Formats: sequence, C-alpha cells, structure tokens
Amino acid sequence: MKTGFIQKIFGWTNPVKKRILDRYEQTPEGHIIIDVAARSVEDLYEDFDKTAPYHKKDLDEDLVYYLTECVREIGRSDFVIRFVFERYPSEEFIQRVRTSILKFFMYQRELELAAMKKMLRTSGMLLIIGVFILGASLWVTHLLLTEGSESFLNSVFAEGLTIVAWVSMWEGLATFLLNWAPHRFKINLYKKIAEAQVLFSKPLNTFSDAHAGSVGAP
Repeated sequence: MKTGFIQKIFGWTNPVKKRILDRYEQTPEGHIIIDVAARSVEDLYEDFDKTAPYHKKDLDEDLVYYLTECVREIGRSDFVIRFVFERYPSEEFIQRVRTSILKFFMYQRELELAAMKKMLRTSGMLLIIGVFILGASLWVTHLLLTEGSESFLNSVFAEGLTIVAWVSMWEGLATFLLNWAPHRFKINLYKKIAEAQVLFSKPLNTFSDAHAGSVGAP
C-alpha cells in the first residue's frame, strides 16, 4: 500500500517531511526541482585532467555530494535536476551535461553493484565454511563418543570446532544483514539520479540570488 494512499485515508502527513519538501520548488506536474547554480559548465567537472573530453571527466565532488544528499532528503518523491549558469549553454553543452550525469551515476551504480556482489560472495563463503566446520565438529564428536576415547583435550577440540563454525556462520549472516540494505539503497539512488530529467533554466538577473546548490563558487 502506498504512503500517499495511507495518508489520504487517515488524513495524516509527516510534518517534518512536508517542511523538507516545501524548501524545494516544484514543476507543474508536482516533481521536486533540485536546483544547481554554477558559473559555467566547466565548473561541474573535476579539473585534474584538463585533456580528457567532458563525457569522460568525473563530476565535481561537491556537485555529486549535493545531488546525492538532496535525493536522500526528498526520499521517494519524483524529482528533476535544473541547472542555471551565468550564460545559457549551447545545445552541445546541454547534451554533454545530460550525458555526463547519466554516465557518471550509472558508473557509480555499477561500482556499487560490484561491491554488493563481492559482499554476497564473502557472506556466502563464510556461511559455507561455517556449515562445513560444523559438520566436521559433529563428526569428530560422534567418533569420540563411538570409540569411547573422549578426553578433556578431545572435548576442547570438538567444542572449539563448534565455536569456530558458529562464528563463521554468524559473520556471514551479519555481513549480509548489515551491508545488503545500504548497497541496495545506493544502487537505487544512483539509478534515480542517472535517469532523472535534466533541465536548464535561463540565467537569473542576479546570479548570486539563485536559490540553488552552488558549484565551483570562489
């Protein structure tokens, strides 16, 4: 059942969430507008590699942080990203920015997917190792009881194997439970930003008055 439907039935809205969303402008369709103000298109990119073409450059770290935090803040609300520059960019630069946003965040999504797969492999291996050691522990205990050769050292060895088995299985389970949700969240977050509609606004009369995230400001 969707949150909006529940709110409609019970007449309940989250006042904190409403205050957060009220900070943002909205499109006529009701989509949240994430505004980004910069002096030029070049300010959107890292400048450590000045020879790389724009579609291969990394986005500015402050811009990436600003976008991801805004999307975290607005939650599941639909949104668009709107850029405003001192001078309205050419169609070529508009396409470059849109391509950069798409490729950069899809690449971040791929990195997060790879990290999640690695975590799942590690978690699975720990569980398998734990089950194997637990089986060995039960087998050793069975042999000791069958042969009647149970002693203090043999009991310690068997109990030690059991403890190692449970620690391994718990580590595997804890790794999955603690890391799966954050990885999944970031994957969805990057996908949402990559697929977001990117708009461009005409320059404001006074650029410094833009109510937006400022990138590349001196």
